[in-house]
Amino acid sequence: MAAILSPAPAECPTALCGFLVIDKPAGPTSHGCVAAVRRAYGLKRVGHGGTLDPAVTGVLPIALGPATRLLPYLRGDKLYRAVVQLGVRTSSDDLEGDLLERRSPPVLDTDALVEALAGFRGEILQRPPAVSAVHVGGERAYARARRGEVVELPPRPVTIHSLQLLGWDPAEARLELEVRCSAGTYIRSLARDLGEHLGCGAALARLRRTETLGFDLSTAVDLERLASGPLPPLLNPLLALSHLERRQLLAEELPSWRCGRALPLRAVARSIADVPGTPACTSPGAVEGLNMTSCPTPIEAIREATAGGPAGSDTSEAPAYAILNPDGSLAGIARLDPAGLLRPRLVFDAAG
Repeated sequence: MAAILSPAPAECPTALCGFLVIDKPAGPTSHGCVAAVRRAYGLKRVGHGGTLDPAVTGVLPIALGPATRLLPYLRGDKLYRAVVQLGVRTSSDDLEGDLLERRSPPVLDTDALVEALAGFRGEILQRPPAVSAVHVGGERAYARARRGEVVELPPRPVTIHSLQLLGWDPAEARLELEVRCSAGTYIRSLARDLGEHLGCGAALARLRRTETLGFDLSTAVDLERLASGPLPPLLNPLLALSHLERRQLLAEELPSWRCGRALPLRAVARSIADVPGTPACTSPGAVEGLNMTSCPTPIEAIREATAGGPAGSDTSEAPAYAILNPDGSLAGIARLDPAGLLRPRLVFDAAG
């Protein structure tokens, strides 16, 4: 992944618009990392892409400048490496909490653990930890738990895309897992539920996030780099939008786009093959996500992908597209409706 933001959206004349990926150490809060980035770059408009608990390490994407507006459009899946301690139950479902119970784990081997993990893959219902940021009656669950209240949170659907056993230490009753999951998944809850399934209890001992929002450790920098030496260059916003189809504006469409007007896809888009980073439609199903039996026109594809929605609707379920300026820089985000209109949702360098 290229590291330098070039070119930046037009509203970022100083190029302070993009992403910085921090490899967060254990100890600092996510908010503390954001504060450090604000100080280092002298910029107020800074936000992170998903809280990490103080004890958790790893990938913490931080958006700077107008790139903060892109956070809702980034990929939601995450990848973690977790160490789970069997034989304990705690108040927070990790080893940071109060010890509630200690049990002797059963005799387990790798095959038994692999079999147990199989039941946690796919779409599951998961109960968040009592010590969590989930709202309960207008208050965070952790605040009520810290007052000694019994907090029973209802389970909610999450998706475990993959769950792999990386290691098993029977002497310490610890196992190491790799988990790819949807947003909203608690690895602490996964550890707790695995322990309940095995009949011995379990708690999360260590957690490291290795991917999130389309970023991974290959682009991450140490937090200490902000305090000494030259500041790391920002990542181009387009790197975070690689999961979206791209459409490039023609020069004559720019005024309408910047005024927030909806434009026909045919009028705005060059052929898919002409847009960097998108495949040509040369075979059935070449455009990802449209489930085509033949290569339809763009309007036909939109109607198929958004069937059932009202004409002209602009909902979060409609396909999102990264819109490029003629020079290839990011112009904003649009969603497509069944009528084949690109409706601007986020416009950089908007007129007026």
